Amino acid sequence: MSDNYVALLGTKGGPSVRPGSSMPTSNLFVMNGQHVVVDCALGVTRGLVDQGMNLKNLSTIFISHLHSDHYLELGPLVHTAWCSGLTTMVDIYGPAGLQDYWDGFVLSMKADIDLRIEDDGRDDLRDFVRVHVIDEGIVLERDGLTISAIRTEHPPLINCFAFSFKTANHHAVFSGDTAPIKALEDFARGADLLIHEAMLESALPALMERIGNGSNKLMAHWLRSHTFAHDAAKTATKAGVKRLALSHLIPSDDPTYGPKDWQEACADHWSGQLIVGHDGIRIEL
Repeated sequence: MSDNYVALLGTKGGPSVRPGSSMPTSNLFVMNGQHVVVDCALGVTRGLVDQGMNLKNLSTIFISHLHSDHYLELGPLVHTAWCSGLTTMVDIYGPAGLQDYWDGFVLSMKADIDLRIEDDGRDDLRDFVRVHVIDEGIVLERDGLTISAIRTEHPPLINCFAFSFKTANHHAVFSGDTAPIKALEDFARGADLLIHEAMLESALPALMERIGNGSNKLMAHWLRSHTFAHDAAKTATKAGVKRLALSHLIPSDDPTYGPKDWQEACADHWSGQLIVGHDGIRIEL
């Protein structure tokens, strides 16, 4: 088993959680001995522990954009790590606005944080977090790992990012939330693994009927801001990546559809290895 891998902790697209559904988006990239958490939706803390990670070693988090299904559990993750023995700095990289989130979180938890400092003898959690606002280009270079970002097309948000994780021997790319864009083909060129969000076109009408509120706005958002599985397959082929993993699946909780449907959606446009993501899957690099 390789010491370099990506674990898809949560693979559902969207913020809702229903009986039988998977959890929203969170991931763990382990490369060159470094553990990088990418997106922190509901369930990220449990997902990391299930991967065998000791939370007191949490150090690096990337947030792709400020939709709740990508950062809702960011504060609780860091707080739980603190309660689990964290005494070192956590660096959080993401769009402008994350500092406001973090400031609001620690303010909301002030009574608990102050009590644990006094009663448990802990150092102040508020001293252990640094928030870094990111832009396109190289975001972090450390110990042989280079993490880069490009903006994706995910209206109405402007600051939504895809991430590239590259070492001397491995290259993995995370699409973030996006409509199909040419820039991602170049960004992922020759990667060992492309993790791309995906919608199953044939399943969207039934999904709208099941969760819709009488408005067509949600469908309009899906169509302008996300990628069909067959278009993700086209991107992977044009980028010349070695493997394609589908995640942020829309839908992920309809028992009428399964891995075979996702595979069939990609079959005409992708001939390489296809991984249909599910919560907890570990993909070796």
